[in-house]
Amino acid sequence: MTPAGRLMVVGLGPGPERWLTAEAQALLAEATDIVGYGPYVDRVPPSAARRHASDNRVELDRARHALELAEAGARVAVVSGGDPGVFAMAAAVFEAVEAGPPAWRGLDILVAPGITAMLAAAARLGAPLGHDFCAISLSDNLKPWAVVEKRLVAAAAADLVIALYNPASKARPDQIGRAFEALRSAVGERLVILAKAVGRPDETIIRTSLAAVDPREVDMRTLVIIGSAATRVIERPEGEAWVYTPRRWEEGA
Repeated sequence: MTPAGRLMVVGLGPGPERWLTAEAQALLAEATDIVGYGPYVDRVPPSAARRHASDNRVELDRARHALELAEAGARVAVVSGGDPGVFAMAAAVFEAVEAGPPAWRGLDILVAPGITAMLAAAARLGAPLGHDFCAISLSDNLKPWAVVEKRLVAAAAADLVIALYNPASKARPDQIGRAFEALRSAVGERLVILAKAVGRPDETIIRTSLAAVDPREVDMRTLVIIGSAATRVIERPEGEAWVYTPRRWEEGA
């Protein structure tokens, strides 16, 4: 028999309420329970739903709790910032389902997309993701730093635009500097964008280069974009320059 509950994994977007999708709003309004990392739960609009906030780094425990609530008949919204499928809670939910009791496989589980940070940052800049790109998390909580560095170098060697998530934290203050150094060794010079708190009142966009970038400018609210050899800057007489990567690949670009 299929359990009566429902589990909805909802992306809240990068921060502003205007970037919360209509589908996400409807699912949050339907939920009897909201489960998530405390700061994300706080971003959910007021409702009668019960709120289950937890600390960071307990994603699997959070996912299991949400699945147990859904199995008991609740309509549970598991919330993530940005898009829940990009370095966020959707993978944790399915990891818990795979390792959990067979009944969880019969649950009604829906993943609702959200605007992820690299898309919000790219829209602010122009079109830096206009050609091939990749996203890499600099967190080594769930993978060794050697793997992170190997992937950075491989992406740079392939001349991809690179979006760096989780670039720094109080526990990992030095890794962004190591990442910049690995990229400098692999490709020399590239355009670097530091997009902080995009869409929020304290939004800051810094355009710099691998040679000049200051790792101290980077924190967990920062989305870092490393351009490819083809990424271009269009200076303007007034306002911020536009940054874009041409759709067409050209030899030697």
